[in-house]
Amino acid sequence: MNDFVDMDLGLILELLPDGMVDAINEHGGYDELLEIILDLGREPEARFLGENITLLSREVNTEDIQYVTQRISDFGDDNRAGIERTLHRISAIRNRGDNIIGLTIRVGRAVHGTVNIVKDLIMSGNSVLLLGRPGVGKTTMLREVARVLADEACKRVMVVDTSNEIAGDGDIPHSGIGKARRMQVPSPVAQHALMIEAVENHMPQVIIIDEIGTELEANAARTIAERGVQLVATAHGNTLENLILNPTLSDLVGGIESVTLGDIEARRRRTKKTILERRSPPTFQSLVEIHGWSSVAVHSDVSRVVDSILRGYGTRPELRTIDSTGNVRVSYPEQQTRLFDANGDKGMDKSLSFDGALNAKVDKGGGNADNSIVTTRILPYGVNKGKLQQVVQNGLDAIELVTDIANADLLLTTKNFYRRRTRALVQAEEIGKPVYVLRKNTLAQIQQFFRTLSTGRKSYVSEGEISKAIKEAEKAAIKVDGGDTMAGLNPQGSYIRRLQHQVAEKHGFSSSSTGQGPSRHVTIYRQ
Repeated sequence: MNDFVDMDLGLILELLPDGMVDAINEHGGYDELLEIILDLGREPEARFLGENITLLSREVNTEDIQYVTQRISDFGDDNRAGIERTLHRISAIRNRGDNIIGLTIRVGRAVHGTVNIVKDLIMSGNSVLLLGRPGVGKTTMLREVARVLADEACKRVMVVDTSNEIAGDGDIPHSGIGKARRMQVPSPVAQHALMIEAVENHMPQVIIIDEIGTELEANAARTIAERGVQLVATAHGNTLENLILNPTLSDLVGGIESVTLGDIEARRRRTKKTILERRSPPTFQSLVEIHGWSSVAVHSDVSRVVDSILRGYGTRPELRTIDSTGNVRVSYPEQQTRLFDANGDKGMDKSLSFDGALNAKVDKGGGNADNSIVTTRILPYGVNKGKLQQVVQNGLDAIELVTDIANADLLLTTKNFYRRRTRALVQAEEIGKPVYVLRKNTLAQIQQFFRTLSTGRKSYVSEGEISKAIKEAEKAAIKVDGGDTMAGLNPQGSYIRRLQHQVAEKHGFSSSSTGQGPSRHVTIYRQ
């Protein structure tokens, strides 16, 4: 994955007392060294990828800490310091008397090649947000983004560098950012002001920012994007859904607001009168969830994904990995879970599994199913069984409640249980069983679920028909990918058309259904 690694490790080792250096040299594995921990009264520790080692059998004392602090720059307001013209970062822990009682010496690296996995997004000119937990490699990728845009794309790039973490300590920026320029932030609370200053004074084409974390910084980022400047930034968080629920940073993806509909409009949409909608266009057109150094999930159209989430659907990101040969592999999750809303849009897709769900009962024998006798086997998980039994007993459909996922046609659970990602839910998804999620564990929600399920079971198709239709859609997508403007498919029923739309989405193309009645068919075309 990595073409070149520049980490100046020798300068880190020069900071440490001799005994600690000997332990690190004896262990080796320099490429996997993450940080060194010195806490007063505890044994010093070096943390590698997947392993921690003790450097000395004695406790760290005041002299050890002073030995290190005397060899680095002064600590700023954020208790961070560094080594001039390197990417290493030293962070201090202080007691109530403002004395340093602990140090975190983090190894900084300029890793060439980390941006390859999302290079197409970066080069597109769209603003891109890199999302991930601390330590997953956001800043390392951001540093490489600055170098690639400045050196390879020949753009005017300005790095707004909080705590000198992107371009290193000292007045001369580290070579890891290439020809990009760097503005140092004197204090973290001043970052938003410096972001605006960078645009107004230096006319950059690209602004690079690490760790947007306050409302003022989010507002500054929107101002920059509205002025036509490409913005590449990082933020803490695991998924796009986390960002939507974050009141401070949700504006980065368009912001969320509560909208009250009129009676007529609410009836037309078949929704509640008060709904959530995206407030404005997102600051970042694309979002990358960083899972690891060689694995990411890409949302190339943030506005579409956010709208989909607010309407109750799950997300279906593009999963990218880099193999041992350096090639980027792209895949799509086959299971897409939606949050079922009793007052939701009637036209929403009830299918959760790409290979088929209960809204079209599949005849495994390839013949016609018996429309009059169809039993749906449901495994309830976290759903109120008393209310569920009440609905089943009063219903006209053939419903059987089972206790084994292997015998079930679908698993029905609640929003709270689904968030826990228990073993039963994971097992259901692994074996391809559709998972339906109720927003609330109420009688009305359960009744609406069965009404929707009953409506979906009115049409039946054979497994052979499904396979043939999906293959036709796959061939059409290949034609469009090869240069055709569009490709029309044979007329199909609503369920098969829905699967064909999913094929188009998997290949990154748009699709629509046209025609009336038995002539209605799917057309796949370029976006």
